[in-house]
Amino acid sequence: MRRIPRPDGPSGASSPPSPPPGSPGIPPAELNRFVGRDDELAAVTRRLESARLVTLTGLGGVGKSRLAGHAAAILQDRFCDGVRLVEVSTLHDPQVLEHAFVEALALADHTGRPPRAALCHHLADRELLLVLDGYEHLVAECAELTGALLRSAPGLRVLAAGRRPLGLPGEHILPLPPMNAADAADLFADRAAAVVADFTVGPGNAAAVTELCARLDGIPLALELAAGRLRALSVEQVLHRLDDRFRLLTGSTRGTLPRHQTLRTAIGWSHELCTPQERLLWARLSVFAGQFDLEAAEYVCSGPELPTDELLDVIAELVAQSVLVREEGAAGVRYRMLDTVRAYGAGWLEATRDGERLRRRHRDWYLGLATWCELDWFSPRQAEVAARIDAELPNLRVALEQSLDTEGDAHLGQYLAGTLWFYWVGCGRLSEGRQWLDRALELESDHDEARLKALWVVGHVAVLQGDTLGAMAALQECREEAERTGNATALAYARHRTGCLALVCDDMPRAEKLLSEALGHYREIGELNSNVLMGQVELAMAVAFQGELEYAVQLCEDVRQVCGDHGERWTLAYALFVLAFAAWTGGEGRRARELLEECLAIDHAFHDLLGAVLAIELLALVTLGEGDAEEAAVLQGAAARIWPTVGLPLFGSRYFNQPHALCEEQARKHLGAERYEDCRRAGHRLDLDQTVARVLGSADGLPGPRRPMRIAPPATSEPAASPSASGGETAG
Repeated sequence: MRRIPRPDGPSGASSPPSPPPGSPGIPPAELNRFVGRDDELAAVTRRLESARLVTLTGLGGVGKSRLAGHAAAILQDRFCDGVRLVEVSTLHDPQVLEHAFVEALALADHTGRPPRAALCHHLADRELLLVLDGYEHLVAECAELTGALLRSAPGLRVLAAGRRPLGLPGEHILPLPPMNAADAADLFADRAAAVVADFTVGPGNAAAVTELCARLDGIPLALELAAGRLRALSVEQVLHRLDDRFRLLTGSTRGTLPRHQTLRTAIGWSHELCTPQERLLWARLSVFAGQFDLEAAEYVCSGPELPTDELLDVIAELVAQSVLVREEGAAGVRYRMLDTVRAYGAGWLEATRDGERLRRRHRDWYLGLATWCELDWFSPRQAEVAARIDAELPNLRVALEQSLDTEGDAHLGQYLAGTLWFYWVGCGRLSEGRQWLDRALELESDHDEARLKALWVVGHVAVLQGDTLGAMAALQECREEAERTGNATALAYARHRTGCLALVCDDMPRAEKLLSEALGHYREIGELNSNVLMGQVELAMAVAFQGELEYAVQLCEDVRQVCGDHGERWTLAYALFVLAFAAWTGGEGRRARELLEECLAIDHAFHDLLGAVLAIELLALVTLGEGDAEEAAVLQGAAARIWPTVGLPLFGSRYFNQPHALCEEQARKHLGAERYEDCRRAGHRLDLDQTVARVLGSADGLPGPRRPMRIAPPATSEPAASPSASGGETAG
C-alpha cells in the first residue's frame, strides 16, 4: 500500500485539501478516545497489505464500525486517493444502493448510463480504500456491487464491517471478538469519566468494574450504555440492577448466542430504566433513517403522551443515556440512533401497533419539508437548502418509498419526486432523480397536477442527461395533458423544457421561439423562480449562438439583477457563463475570466457538474488568449475527464463546441501536437476539486505575465467544427 503521489500538471498545481470529516463519504472525526484493539488494528493493517477485501464481522455493538473507521484514519495516507465511507444502514431500497456509493465517492454523474457504469469508470484508475459499513440487510446486493467494483478497479481496496461476511472470492474475514478484560475496563473508565467528572477506577470500585465488564462480555455498546447510568447510580448499583435483568432475560430466546442475549439485555435494561415518555419517544424515533432534527421529531413523535413542549427535555435525556447521538454539521444540530438501538425501538413501536400512523406522519413531514425547500430555493438561503436536503436525503428516500409503496398514495410520490427538481438538477443528482421520477410515473394517479409536475421534471432531467427520446416523450405527454386539463403552469414548463431540448440539439430558431413563448406564459401566470430565470438564460444562449450578443447580454444582465434582488446563486452562475462568452467574443479577456471564476466557484459549491465543466471549457480558451497555451491544454484535459460523468460532451452540439474547437486548434498549433497531448494528459489526471483549486488559486502562482495571443472569435451565426488530429470533428 505504498502511497504514489499523483503527478501535477505543467503549472505544478498541488492537490486541494481533503474534504472535512463529516462531508458525504468522508469518515467522521472521532468524538471520544479510541480505546484498545491494538491486536485487531494490527491484523486489519496486515491483511490489507495483501488482500483487496477485508471484512470485520461480529455481533451488533461489538465495535466493528468504530474499528473500521479508526483503521481507515490510520491508513488513509497510504492511498493516494484517500478513504471513502459508504453507510448502507440507512438504506431500505436496494435500488438506491448504487446511488449511495455515488454519493460517498462525491461522483456527480449526469448521464443516462447506470450508476454502476459511472462508478466503475470513476474508480478504474484510482488507489482508494472504501469502507463499507452496515450492509447486512442488503448483503447480496452489496456483495454483487462490491465484487463488480473490485474487478473493474485494480487499485481499489475494501474494508467491510458487518454482522456477516459478503461471501466474495478472495475475501479475508476477521471476526471481531468482544474486548479483552483490560481494554473493556479502560473503555468503561474512559466513558464513565465523561459522565462523572471525577470518576476513577481505584481500590474502592475496581472489583465492581471488573465484574461489570465481565458480565457485559466486553461488548463496547453495552459498556457505554452502562457507563451512561453513572449519572444516577454507583458502579455497584449498576451491577446489581444488571444482574436482575440477566436473570429476567437469560434463556428467554432459545438458540440465541449468549453474547447476543447479553447485548439485548444491556439495551433492554437501558430501555426499562427509561421513563415511560423516554421509552415511547425511543420507539417513535425509530421511523427516522439517519439523522433528524428537533422540528422533525416534534412533528412526527409528539402527541397527548408526548407534548411538544416537553419533547426537547426527553430528547436531551436520551442523548445523555447514549440512546441518541447529537451531531452538528452544515445543516445544524441533528440527532441519530445507532442501528442496534433503532432496531430495538422499532420492535417496540410495532408492539404498540402505532407504526403505520408514525410512518405516515414521517412521510407528511418530509413532503412539507420538500415543499418549503422548493420555495426557499429561490432566496438567499439557497445554499442552506442544498445542505438541508443533503442531510435529509435518507429520510426523503424513506418518504418516497412510503408514498410509492402505499396503495392510493402514488400522487404523493409523484409530487415529492417532482418537487425535488431543484436538488436533482441543481445539486448533481440527475441519475437518482431520474430513477425516482420514472418509478413514480409508472404508477396510475388521479391527481393530474402531481403527475404533470413529475412529467416536466423528468423531461428536464432527460434533456440534461442527453436522452432526447425520453425527454420528447415526457414533454409531449405533459403538454397534451396540460392542454386537456387547462393547466397553464404545466403547459408553460413543458414548452420551456422543449425549447431547452431544441437548444442542445442545435435548432436555435426553434429554441428561441419556444423559450420566448414560455417566458411570456410565465409572465401571464405570475411565475417567477429559478426555473423561469434559467429559461431567460437559455434564451440568451440561443440568441448569442445566432450572433445577437447585445440582446443576450441584456437578457443576462436582467437575470443578474433579479438574482441579486432575491439572493439567487445557482441560476446566476449560468448567466455569468453567457456574459463571459459575450465578453470573450468582444475581446474582453480579463472580464471574461472574472465572470468565469465566479461562475465556477458557484457551480462547484452546488456540486453542479454541468455548469462547472462548461465554465472550464470556456476558461481554457480565455487562458489561451492570455498567452498560456500549456495551461489551456491542461484545462481541456481536465474537462475531458469530467464530461463522461455528465453526458455527451458539449451535448454533441456544434454551437456549444465552438470554444473547445477553437482552443484545441490554436493550442495544438502553438505547442505542437506532442506537447499539446502531454499537457492534455496532465489535465486528465486532475479531478474536479483539483481543477477548481488550480483555476481559482492560480492568480498568485503564475510564473510571469501572460502574453496575450490573438484569437479570432468564431462566427456565432455559423456553427464551427474542430479539425482533430485525424482530420475529423471533435465534440470534447
